[in-house]
Amino acid sequence: MSADNGALSAPDSTFPGGTLVSRLDVYGDAAPDGICGGSPHMHTVSTEAYIVISGHGSLQTLDADEGFRETRLEAGSIVWFTPGVIHRAVNHGDLQAVVLMSNSGLPEAGDAVMTFPAEIVADASSYADAASLGDEPDRRAERAAARRDLAVTGFLALKTAVIAGDRSALAAFHGAAGAIVRGRAAAWPDLVRRRPLAAAEASLAMAQAVAAGDLSHLSGARVQQAAPSPGALGFGMCGRLRTYDVSEQS
Repeated sequence: MSADNGALSAPDSTFPGGTLVSRLDVYGDAAPDGICGGSPHMHTVSTEAYIVISGHGSLQTLDADEGFRETRLEAGSIVWFTPGVIHRAVNHGDLQAVVLMSNSGLPEAGDAVMTFPAEIVADASSYADAASLGDEPDRRAERAAARRDLAVTGFLALKTAVIAGDRSALAAFHGAAGAIVRGRAAAWPDLVRRRPLAAAEASLAMAQAVAAGDLSHLSGARVQQAAPSPGALGFGMCGRLRTYDVSEQS
């Protein structure tokens, strides 16, 4: 229901669950520790899922409950992780996945924070500079690798502390990450209302209608097809990305 008048609002997209979908080719070059893969980071609100379609690798994670963990990934693997799980995609060979993100629109609005060293995450300006891919297209690969390496450096420090039984650095990262995103988080509740919440409310309304013998919504049935992002794959945090526009097509 909408917050103002209780009327149902149409979701921005009928794609299942108000989710975001993309195709991920995990970075295959080595970070400073010799491991190939992406930039460790966490999401502050959204849950992320990998559906592995080829290759093999692993997912290294840090969280307040289980500490450090490594999960094997291979074709057919499905793994997901909730907000607060720091994750690093590790590529042992041709690791590719379909990625589903909850809260379509919110991840793009900046709910992720990379694990740069503590002094960088503690300063919003320094963080923004380190995270930026810049305005020069021919330098994006270079800058993506540099920010990945910086994020790995911070991740390794957090991992070492957690394995040693010290969770204070992880708690400090959570606090600093919250400060990084707080300024833009005011718009997030509206995104959730218009996308996943509106989609859930529409499903609930249809279920109630069917239970009451009303099938009128079936007259509006139609097929939709997602449009892939044009051009070369983009540079994401975990690897090269092909995003898909799952908004309603006229």
